[in-house]
Amino acid sequence: MIKNKALLGILFFICSLTAYSCSSDKELNLENSKKKTARVVGYLSADSFDKIQSIQFCKLTHLNIAFANPDKTGNLVFSGDIDAVTKYVKSVNPNIVISISLAGGVISEEQAANWSLLIDKPENRPAFIQNILKFVSDHNLDGVDVDLEWDAVTSGYSGFVVELKKELASKKKLLTAALPNNTRFVNINSEALNAFDFINIMAYDSTGPWSPNKVEQHSSFEFAKEGIEFWKKQNVPSHKLTLGVPFYGYNFTDAVVTSSTFGEIVQTGTQFADQDEIGKIYYNGRPTISKKVEYAAQNTGGIMIWELAQDSFGEYSLLEIIHKKYTDLKYKNSGMCNN
Repeated sequence: MIKNKALLGILFFICSLTAYSCSSDKELNLENSKKKTARVVGYLSADSFDKIQSIQFCKLTHLNIAFANPDKTGNLVFSGDIDAVTKYVKSVNPNIVISISLAGGVISEEQAANWSLLIDKPENRPAFIQNILKFVSDHNLDGVDVDLEWDAVTSGYSGFVVELKKELASKKKLLTAALPNNTRFVNINSEALNAFDFINIMAYDSTGPWSPNKVEQHSSFEFAKEGIEFWKKQNVPSHKLTLGVPFYGYNFTDAVVTSSTFGEIVQTGTQFADQDEIGKIYYNGRPTISKKVEYAAQNTGGIMIWELAQDSFGEYSLLEIIHKKYTDLKYKNSGMCNN
């Protein structure tokens, strides 16, 4: 009895020194389940501002408004009334984190030249970064998303990202990036990669108009898994990964490959909402999106969407599937709309 009392005393002492409770495993698991959270990041193109009242922003944690690019003097140029949009979105979801997304997958030669001029010459970065911070401040934004891709990821990319991070962090602002599914650009060093608060994996576009003879699914479940594993091998922690899903598909029926939004696909027949292909049209239907959310919940910090306005607004909404799946899995994202 004396030995047992001594053992109990030791256990009590150990528990008092650690951050862990000595409650049962069942109680610990219950407590941990209450703390599960997930990001839901949606991109909104300036071309889609006229559809904002159809989008349920209460189901998002983050909104990236796309895209702004610099002129040759380093001033950010953006088309669209960003202030009206942010005001509306915040009225619907006061806690949403809104960032400006820079560059984009398709930029002009002039825009690419401006980026190179401003970030490849170290002496040009400080003024350019201050212009970015001014844009964020002037439009009451919460952060910056960097979506420079392929040839636009020039020699100054990492230096620019690291310096931008320092300035944004001093203002308690967010820095994120959109990066390809399974490619790390040679000009992204470890310091730059670590500077991002999280990265959005573009787990789509494995084929498209640029490869008309590669007629297949452009955003398969296996492709998404490959992307997550790729970035984990780049030493990016799971919680910093956000799995990108497409709200669009590609039509390979004709010689010229075109894109179709999920909304357009569902308009042709609601039965297509639960499929991934119609003939030579390839996209992600509701079951695949749900499956990706479940996998992302286990292996990443959340889901990213390109692009919000391409959804089907109503009972076949992919955003609703994402929101409902996370809620069913007992993950908190926005904490709104019955989450």
